[in-house]
Amino acid sequence: MSQQVSPPQQTNHLPPLVKKERESWQVASNLFISFKYAWTGITYSFQTQRNFRIHVGVGVLAIALSVFLHLQPIEIAVIGITSGLVLALELLNTAIESLVDLTVKQTYHDLAKIAKDCAAAAVLVSALVAVLVACILLLPPLVVLIMSNF
Repeated sequence: MSQQVSPPQQTNHLPPLVKKERESWQVASNLFISFKYAWTGITYSFQTQRNFRIHVGVGVLAIALSVFLHLQPIEIAVIGITSGLVLALELLNTAIESLVDLTVKQTYHDLAKIAKDCAAAAVLVSALVAVLVACILLLPPLVVLIMSNF
């Protein structure tokens, strides 16, 4: 007597904000459509990923503080690039997690865990570097501003 293994149930875990407008293998017909797809990815991450929203908020705060403290344009650019790197890695982390979940379905696999953990670690490393850059560039003028008000 042979046992049959039924395939896992297919459930759609995507929130309604992701609409099936195209097959994943299709290429965008023009540059505008490519930007539209990219914006959809940013929107999806912003609406579903708490850490992405946190990184956006911290990045905006860091750039605003840079402008308020009258940092040099190159220093503001470094803070902007560093913040952008954190956001880009958070987007890649979301993509990798989604792809791994698609691949392993609802099962555990050591390699899936490693892929997800390493993607999350990349975000963590970039966020720590961003904090270091912010401390180096923002703390000295912030301390001067605070001390001048006492």
